[in-house]
Amino acid sequence: MTEQDTTPVVQRVDARHRYEIAVGDQRAGLTAYRDRDDRRVFFHTEIDDAYAGRGLAGVLVEYALNDVRASRMRIVPVCPYVAKFLKKHEEFADIADPVTPEIMDWLEGQLKR
Repeated sequence: MTEQDTTPVVQRVDARHRYEIAVGDQRAGLTAYRDRDDRRVFFHTEIDDAYAGRGLAGVLVEYALNDVRASRMRIVPVCPYVAKFLKKHEEFADIADPVTPEIMDWLEGQLKR
């Protein structure tokens, strides 16, 4: 495998409400969201065990948050990993909103569909 084959690639997959990270031709993980008005609510991030320990979750979430900023939206970090990432990366604080009971109720309704 060449270096290029192992460079992680992230893309937003709107139809599935998530960002996916791939290494070569294999999906290595995802971070899932739902949009509410101008807020992108992130609720789950996972990296497949075969790709653990490579820092891919950080690459994935950083890409996703930069994409949210470029889309002029805001972030709601329901996902524990995204919340932890935001604590370490204060450059996203200006577009982050708190998780509220209202958001949690709304998200629960979205995920039951």
